[in-house]
Amino acid sequence: MQPDVSFVIAAYNAEATIDRAISSAIAQRDVSVEVIVVDDKSRDRTLDLANAWPRDVVRVVALPANRGPGGARNAGLELARGRWVAVLDSDDAVYPGRICAMIARAEKAGAEIAVDNLQVVREDGVAEETMFPADYLEGLSEISLADYIAGNVVFESRFNLGYLKPIFQRRFLNENGLRYDEHLSIGEDYILLASALAKGGRCVVEPTTGYVYHIRTGSISRVLELHHVEAMRNADIVFARTHSMDAKAEAAFARRTRSLRKAASFLSLVQHIKARSPLKAIWTALSDPAAVRHMGMPIAVRLRRVAAQFAVGAGEVKGAGR
Repeated sequence: MQPDVSFVIAAYNAEATIDRAISSAIAQRDVSVEVIVVDDKSRDRTLDLANAWPRDVVRVVALPANRGPGGARNAGLELARGRWVAVLDSDDAVYPGRICAMIARAEKAGAEIAVDNLQVVREDGVAEETMFPADYLEGLSEISLADYIAGNVVFESRFNLGYLKPIFQRRFLNENGLRYDEHLSIGEDYILLASALAKGGRCVVEPTTGYVYHIRTGSISRVLELHHVEAMRNADIVFARTHSMDAKAEAAFARRTRSLRKAASFLSLVQHIKARSPLKAIWTALSDPAAVRHMGMPIAVRLRRVAAQFAVGAGEVKGAGR
């Protein structure tokens, strides 16, 4: 009997949280559930804990080598049998009524994708505000490709729509050959949903809160580094070559492209400062002054002062050579 939904849980060194994620997936009300745990070559007891669940409740896949979040999720998607698929991070959880509400909303609208709000929980267990204001999601009702790209302009979007945790109609993913980009460790969720929208998928918004997003120190999604941004820029180049966009989406894409360029310059600048390479930092700041706006004003002021001193010094050297 085909399940209503397949939960794909990619897990890497998640022994402290994997049982919570599995339990929350199994606890879904009014829908039939399949849970697939893909262990991404963990070095702790994650695989043992997953295997402790009855095999008719949780299907466990042990990857022979680490494939990263996209690769592990793809391995799970290949095995999924549900009408819908939902990705659940191994350190997160979902509320019992989540999937039923999302499927009902999507099927009523004839949509292939649905998203909902997220409850943010601190590492100490304290629940903060939801990721998005309820009235904001209620006002969206449906997310277009242009909306989604505009909500993923780095450092500039009012609300980062990249945090959304969509469910997809599995048949739609398969018919369009949609899978996660395994070259990305940050931004793989963005590219998949953007590609689904570009392929004509409709994404409806269920404004209730169903996903529980746990903030974890050291989580890769919270540490943006230069190589992450460069990988995202490369993925965007491929996206632009592969998919057509309307005028609004193209305008949003142009803003995102500029934001990624500035983010790369900013992170390069930070790297040079940490490495105590002032000349390289100055060159980066002068090459892309907009990147400096991402920094605190005292640091920006200091950089300008150093740049001015360097310019004076360079003038004196030129004068001495005449």
